[in-house]
Amino acid sequence: MAAFFTVVLLAVASPLTAFDIGQSTRCVAIPNQMKVCRDVGYSEMRLPNFLGHSNLEGEVVPRSEDWKPLLQTGCHPQAQAFFCSLIAPVCLDTFIQPCRSLCVAVRDSCAPVLACQGFPWPEALDCDRFPAEDDQCISAHIKISHFAKELSFCREDGPALKTVVDAFCHHDFAVTAKVHHRRLPMGEPEFEVDGRVEFIRQGPLLPYDTQHLLQQWLLINLRCANVLVRPGRSQLFVLTGFVHLDGVLALTHIFPWHKRDANIAVAIRKWKHHRC
Repeated sequence: MAAFFTVVLLAVASPLTAFDIGQSTRCVAIPNQMKVCRDVGYSEMRLPNFLGHSNLEGEVVPRSEDWKPLLQTGCHPQAQAFFCSLIAPVCLDTFIQPCRSLCVAVRDSCAPVLACQGFPWPEALDCDRFPAEDDQCISAHIKISHFAKELSFCREDGPALKTVVDAFCHHDFAVTAKVHHRRLPMGEPEFEVDGRVEFIRQGPLLPYDTQHLLQQWLLINLRCANVLVRPGRSQLFVLTGFVHLDGVLALTHIFPWHKRDANIAVAIRKWKHHRC
C-alpha cells in the first residue's frame, strides 16, 4: 500500500504553477478508461489540466489512476471532486479551480491517511495556491451545478457503494469495530477496541483473536489512530485489509461509519448476496 502512495506523491511532483491560465487550451471527452473521474457529473474536460498535463493518453489517464488507492480509502466525501477538478477540470467558458476551502477540507481528512503511510501532504497541493471562496471556484459548500448545466459534482454522501463493496471483495477480511480514544493520567493516548468486532467478511481471521489483532494494529500505528478518533470519543469503523503470514493485520481501508453514510449500510446488506 505504501508503494501506491509513493506513486501518488510522484504524480503531483510538478508544481501547479506549471499551468498558465493564459495559455491555449482545448476541450476533450473524458475517456472511459479514466475511471477515477468518469462519474463526476460532466463529460468534457479541459487540457492542459491544472497539474500541467497536456497528453491525455500518456499523462492524464495513467496519472488519474495513481489517485485511486487514496480515493478508495473514503478519506473525504469530496476528495474525488477535489482531485478531478485538478486532473480533469470541467470544460466551461471560464477556468473553474477548486476553492481553498475545498482543498482545506479534503487535506484535513486525507492528509492523516497519507501520514499513516509516512508521507506528508504534497507541496504541489498547498491549499494557499487556490483562490479564496467566491463565485468562480468549487467550494466545499457549492456544487459545480452553481456554474453550469446542473452538474452534480461535489457530493455530500460518504464513500460510494461500489467503493465499499469492492473493498469487501478485494481484501482478506472486512469487519466493523468501535475504537475508543482515552487519555491516560500522564497525557499519553490509549486506544482500545470497544465491544464486539462484527464480521462482514471473516476470511482467515479467528473470532477469539480478531479483537487482539486490531488492538495490536492500533498500538503499532499509534500516530494513525490518534488522528482517526478524537480524545474521549468512540468511533465506529468499517475496516478491511490483509493478514500477513506472521498473523499481523495490514489495514488498507478505514471507513468511518457515520449515521449519514447510508451507502455503507447498503453495502453490508448487499454483501450477503454479492458475487465478486
